[in-house]
Amino acid sequence: MSSFFRRLRHKGLHRPRLLAAAALGVLAFFLLPGAWSFTSRVLVAWNIGVWPYLATMAWLMLHCTAEGVRGIAKQEDASSVGLMLLMSIAAILSLAAIMVELAHGRDNGEQPVFVYSITVLTVVGSWLLLGALYTFHYAHLYYSSPSHRLPLAFPDALKTPSYQDFMYFAFTIAAAVQTADVAVHTTRMRMTVLGQSVLSFFFNLAILGFLINIAASMAGGGK
Repeated sequence: MSSFFRRLRHKGLHRPRLLAAAALGVLAFFLLPGAWSFTSRVLVAWNIGVWPYLATMAWLMLHCTAEGVRGIAKQEDASSVGLMLLMSIAAILSLAAIMVELAHGRDNGEQPVFVYSITVLTVVGSWLLLGALYTFHYAHLYYSSPSHRLPLAFPDALKTPSYQDFMYFAFTIAAAVQTADVAVHTTRMRMTVLGQSVLSFFFNLAILGFLINIAASMAGGGK
């Protein structure tokens, strides 16, 4: 058992906030009405787990000092490669579940307002989750690098960025697929930025498609 828990710690899965969110989502899935479709229960459980997690992450990012960021980044490796891959796949699968819900939700007797609401909540939550994960990952890459080889250069020669600075960098990429006024100096960071840019492009494309689908469905239902 000890080796098992060491592997979990190595993957970054020892974090209490993430475990609490996952446990909350799993518990919600089994407590939701059995009459609901499997997809509906998955999506509602996903949101019950994701949104409290995002709230705690937002509080941490807005209140943590630069020294606190440095300590967390070195101690937790908040978004290791394995964890990033796992959570990115989960976010992508949530989009796949939305496609099923939009296609068959109303056929299963679900109200349009429920289908559209859960779609919007899931899309926004998954998009914010990816941005938050990359925020932590960029902080880890920055503060685990030697001082003479920092992977990012912030304006005004800032050397001790806070989570708000990394959040600005991550969500600029998520929204605009560009790095704005923050320079990237290392190959590893460029590959990470490239990965988020590609993922964000297809994620944003999917969001646009869902919005068009919802608008068309609402317009068709009004006739």
